[in-house]
Amino acid sequence: MQTWQRIAVCWITATAVGMAIPSRAQEVSALVEKQLPDFLTTYKSIHAAPELSHHEAQTSALLAGELRKAGYSVTERVGKYPDGSQAYGVVAILKNGAGPTLLIRTDLDALPVTEKTSLPYASSVRSKNPAGQDVGVMHACGHDVHITTIIGVARNMAALMSQWHGTLMLIGQPSEETIDGAKAMLADHLYERFGQPDLAIALHDANFAAGKVSVVSGPALASSTSIDVVMRGVGSHGAAPEAGKDPIVMASEFVVAAQTIVSRSIAPDQPAVVTVGDIHGGTKRNIIPDEVKMELTTRCYSEAVRQAIIEGVRRTAKGIAIAAGVPEDRMPLVTVLEGESTPATINDAVLAARLQKIFVEKLGVENVVERKPVMGSEDFGIFSLDHKIPAVIFWLGAYDPAKVAESERTGSVLPSPHSPFFAPLPEPTIRTGVTAMTDAAVSLLQ
Repeated sequence: MQTWQRIAVCWITATAVGMAIPSRAQEVSALVEKQLPDFLTTYKSIHAAPELSHHEAQTSALLAGELRKAGYSVTERVGKYPDGSQAYGVVAILKNGAGPTLLIRTDLDALPVTEKTSLPYASSVRSKNPAGQDVGVMHACGHDVHITTIIGVARNMAALMSQWHGTLMLIGQPSEETIDGAKAMLADHLYERFGQPDLAIALHDANFAAGKVSVVSGPALASSTSIDVVMRGVGSHGAAPEAGKDPIVMASEFVVAAQTIVSRSIAPDQPAVVTVGDIHGGTKRNIIPDEVKMELTTRCYSEAVRQAIIEGVRRTAKGIAIAAGVPEDRMPLVTVLEGESTPATINDAVLAARLQKIFVEKLGVENVVERKPVMGSEDFGIFSLDHKIPAVIFWLGAYDPAKVAESERTGSVLPSPHSPFFAPLPEPTIRTGVTAMTDAAVSLLQ
């Protein structure tokens, strides 16, 4: 009897006697349901103990410990910042024969936000920010969901090794909120030490119904460019403005004029944002100061547009100073902070299509929703090495479906990420996250 005939006979016999032959989807679902109570406990413990960027000591240790227990080879403290300090990056490797290498990333850090959700596991942590100010700390962007998800995926992939082959590289990335964690890990020779992946994926929770996912092809998140603008003038008495050059007036003019950098310099079909988020100048009401400092963030999807915005900021600031008669040696200082900037996250179209197909097949077409690109920023795309490695970040619904429906009906706004009231619905969010990412990983490594 031929091999294929023996397989057919076995299949027919099994079916005839009513033997259950579970599909992979059923197997993944069973694994997730069995561990879900443990996942929820882990999630709540992480949520209650958040750590700021550059300080993820306990969070990274928790993740590393869970990945070791799951059977992975784990390395901690991967990453080096420009000042030479070591980052709290985690790299976990599971080899399973010949095949491609898949990178899956979670971020680790929390935000300087005082939580106001009143949840029983709400954070009461306080810490010092880089300026030395006492601040509340909260997982207000769902990184606790992401960490819990990757722990679940790690366990599932170890249990399903008969169904995939290749190498799984799990990354615990620090300092995503300050968009310098991915750079720090690459600066510490991530790929030279652990191998360069063939594919890279990540997820991020979002403000739509839990139980659903979304994949965007092409631009997914905008670049983020941080710019400092210092308008320099000539100080004088508030009662004698003619004796000086007022940088407060110039800064005010700049804030207004900066709004035309996009509207009159960038093509209307190119999404772009210029925001002045911080402005400081002066010490007393009757003193015209020497300078005013402004902190800007700019967002777009194109490097050409990014450079046009930077040039627009320089041109606008200088033009206002010249019009005010500022001396040449007191022209504005415009500084692009490359360490606090990150390129746009562009999802690979082919990989996005593969993930879309996987999710429709495994989760059901009704649970794969369409979403638009957003102007928020991420540094996950840096792992793609300027798109040399196909990479995709997909969205995971995290909100109570009933509240989402009520919001759509009434027009009320739900708390967004970075809000002190941000509160994902844990059970369906984590269940779907672990299931979707496991299905994706197994399918991509077959």
